[in-house]
Amino acid sequence: MDNKPNFTNLNALFINCTLKKSPSKSHTETLINLSKSIMIKEGVQVENLRFIDFDVASGIYPDMTNHGWDTDAWPAIYKKVMAADILVIGTPIWLGEKSSEAQKLIERLYAMSGKTNAKGQYVYYGKVGGCIITGNEDGAKHCAMGLLYALQHIGYSIPPQADSGWLGAIGPGPSYGDTEWQQESLNPPAGFDSEFTNRNVTFMTYNLLHLAGMLKLQNGYPKYGNSKTDWTDGKRWHFENPEYR
Repeated sequence: MDNKPNFTNLNALFINCTLKKSPSKSHTETLINLSKSIMIKEGVQVENLRFIDFDVASGIYPDMTNHGWDTDAWPAIYKKVMAADILVIGTPIWLGEKSSEAQKLIERLYAMSGKTNAKGQYVYYGKVGGCIITGNEDGAKHCAMGLLYALQHIGYSIPPQADSGWLGAIGPGPSYGDTEWQQESLNPPAGFDSEFTNRNVTFMTYNLLHLAGMLKLQNGYPKYGNSKTDWTDGKRWHFENPEYR
């Protein structure tokens, strides 16, 4: 490919919000692995974790041990979030909604959103977000809508087609990556031959990489007009200039 981009300076974090603790099989993780394999092939440093494996407290404060909880693994996970240029949230669908673990993750990300970077911008500025959805019921776009809205609201940048997923037939049936169902062998595994899913995962992955690469190259967003520090210091450009009133 001509002018192939170099993504080797990027870091990505996948957080799987399955309700199954390791080492139980996670169909969401099977689909995450497709995006993850593309990134690894491109030389990206990738980490994947299951949110439910960690003792993360519920709440909207940076460290819930200061608010009545005995333990809280979130501060350690937050360090991984901040080290990553790209965050991809994976979730199954339950009753048409993202998992309770995904909602908890959004709430804990939100808990840090008032912090600022060296430019005085909100702390997630310059980072890129996406999501991966799996299930056997309708709701993939609905779940993606909520996740991507939340990510952009707290400062993440969302590229085109930043969601991907796979839905099986409505009701009981094989889930993504299953190799058998009701004693019937499945070859290829369920979902692996879905052109729609394979294309969307690929496009999502590269769009995340492209946007993260562009933002990293220019050191995130310029601080002009979006710095909380400048606003607090009285630099309310348009509001203080009579010609804009």
